[in-house]
Amino acid sequence: MIRANQQITNTAIDSFTKFEKFFDLSADILCVAGFDGYFKRVNPAVSKLLGYSQEELMARPINDFVIQEDKKATNVARDDLRKRIPLFNFENRYLTKDGAVVWLLWTSLPVEDDKQVFAIAKNITHIKELERERNQNLADLIKINQNFKKLTYTATHDLRSPVNNLLSIFELLDTTTVNDPDTLEYIQLIEKTALNLKETLNGYVTLLDENNELNEHLEQINLETTLQEVVTSINALIENSQAKIDSDFNALQDIKFNRANLKSIFLNLITNAIKYSKMDYLPEITIISRVIDTKKQLIITDNGIGFDMENVKDKIFGLHQKFHDHADSKGIGLYLVHNHITSLGGTITVDSKINRGTTFTITFKD
Repeated sequence: MIRANQQITNTAIDSFTKFEKFFDLSADILCVAGFDGYFKRVNPAVSKLLGYSQEELMARPINDFVIQEDKKATNVARDDLRKRIPLFNFENRYLTKDGAVVWLLWTSLPVEDDKQVFAIAKNITHIKELERERNQNLADLIKINQNFKKLTYTATHDLRSPVNNLLSIFELLDTTTVNDPDTLEYIQLIEKTALNLKETLNGYVTLLDENNELNEHLEQINLETTLQEVVTSINALIENSQAKIDSDFNALQDIKFNRANLKSIFLNLITNAIKYSKMDYLPEITIISRVIDTKKQLIITDNGIGFDMENVKDKIFGLHQKFHDHADSKGIGLYLVHNHITSLGGTITVDSKINRGTTFTITFKD
């Protein structure tokens, strides 16, 4: 019996020793606090984090170490613990001895018979810092977006006046006096282009006036008709560059999308393909639609100078990102294309190689 009792005692001592080692070696904060608001025991991690010795920590009320802004919430939480209400995922901030602020996430369990609270906390300061940076980045993006909307709104309004003036000139122009067929055709083409531009500008103004709630402006759009409107508007550029544009929309003829956005997508990708064509090669652009596993897609391919995808990676759709030394490059076109698509729940991917052309694959939201 004596030997059995001794064995039980040794086992208990061994278990206690292991608990003590766990308590001392834990990287998390472990502590025992009294209902009186003082630490009764803390592990070394507390001293390491806050910079106070164990004696200093237990000599002062716990609230002395909590920053002023969190004292009230901490007092409320401590009152709940005294009422035998456990505390889970409670956050507050402590002030270290050198004046730094640290965020702690607490789980605390009261033991009423002992008038004590057993608690564990994790240092989540780095998480809070990431949240702060994320919120700041979001605030910056919102500000940039607001400025961008303001710029777009101003530019759109300012452009409508000269376009309207141009159309007024066409109304006054007596084309019956024009005898040259080519000149008459050019005049009609310019007038049609101006009318399309006016329609596009009016569409943008409508969207901006209604706070860019684009989902309210979704409609069934014919891909071929929209493409031809864009081609007509840049006919001179296409003829001067001798660009060849082939399209095939048999697999998908119509798409529910925003008309102004689709025109902008066609416009930017076509003009980019012409702008960044290979020297001594005529631009060739292929635009097709397809449906794969119910996913509606638009594929736009060119034979231009392409991208080094290893270098451009995720920067390709960034604002003011330029990857070629072209005098007319502003780094805005692909940003707009990406924004038009993703703002309506779609995606766009790029496949490209240097001097092997580029393929943009647009997948529309179901």
